[in-house]
Amino acid sequence: MITPPYLKAGDKTAIVATARKVSPSEMEVAIRSLRSWGLLVVTGQHLFGESDQFSGTDEDRAADLQTMLDDPEIKAVFCARGGYGTARIIDKLNFSTFEQHPKWIVGYSDITVLHSHIHTYFGIETLHAIMPINFQDEGVENATESLRKALFGEPLEYFFPAHSLNRPGNVSGLLTGGNLSLLYALIGTDSDIQTDNKILFIEDLDEYLYHIDRMMLSLKHSGKLSGLKGILVGGLTKMNDNAIPFGKQAEQIIAEYAHEAGIPVCFNFPAGHIADNRALILGREVQLNIGKDSVVLQFLTSGEPASEKATFRKILKPALFFLGFFAFIYLALYLIKLFVKS
Repeated sequence: MITPPYLKAGDKTAIVATARKVSPSEMEVAIRSLRSWGLLVVTGQHLFGESDQFSGTDEDRAADLQTMLDDPEIKAVFCARGGYGTARIIDKLNFSTFEQHPKWIVGYSDITVLHSHIHTYFGIETLHAIMPINFQDEGVENATESLRKALFGEPLEYFFPAHSLNRPGNVSGLLTGGNLSLLYALIGTDSDIQTDNKILFIEDLDEYLYHIDRMMLSLKHSGKLSGLKGILVGGLTKMNDNAIPFGKQAEQIIAEYAHEAGIPVCFNFPAGHIADNRALILGREVQLNIGKDSVVLQFLTSGEPASEKATFRKILKPALFFLGFFAFIYLALYLIKLFVKS
């Protein structure tokens, strides 16, 4: 995986809304905080637009994100909030400039669409982390500080208590995932997630318990669980049940699927739709140690620097082109020689 350049004081960053609409007052705290980190902040032209529940039309939202993806001076793009709408614009985006000059894409929930799409096609790390809409909330100090550390390249390591349903184990692998509902919705699409030999992070909000079971069943049937190293479960917030109870809590449902797959799993990781939404570098190699009393998640050495990847690609593509060209000429001459002899 490719690691975008870490930020430094004076770098320019951007806030765009790819989904639900936001107001200027909802962005004030985030903008002040980012500036206090020494960052410059620009906003998308349609950040405060409105089209039904969206922050502007699909074309408006796509144009804002495209502008920031293409601007070489922008070093990180913060998605203002989630809700719904990112999936509506993913096929309108051109990532060619972004691929050549990676930058940090930051967000969670509905932004899972971007995480999955970028990992699948471009192998570039992204940040599952608190969004500008949440900077104004109470109790988010740990979340914002973890985001700052991740952006500026400081070490990330998390310790948290064990849960009674944890399935112990020590595993390592690339961390992937995001919002369970979005991962479920992306199955079979161009932005579908890849899970073989990876550690899957999942979280969700305001879902019915039978929905959780249905989504986990779909992950199983689509082969997403069979090649996993382990599952890291974040917030399962405000779960709902029917008048006739489903009979299991969300954690129990997930634990059963993990047990059937024979993989380690841990619950209550501080990430997701909760105030303590710690930053996760998706696409980064991690070590997950699930013990009897505690769990440790450690982010290992970053991947290939973006500048090296860009240089390698510039050399490799022409080399492959000329190699293929000369191979074609050789084959053509060989066939002509055989035809003449016959």
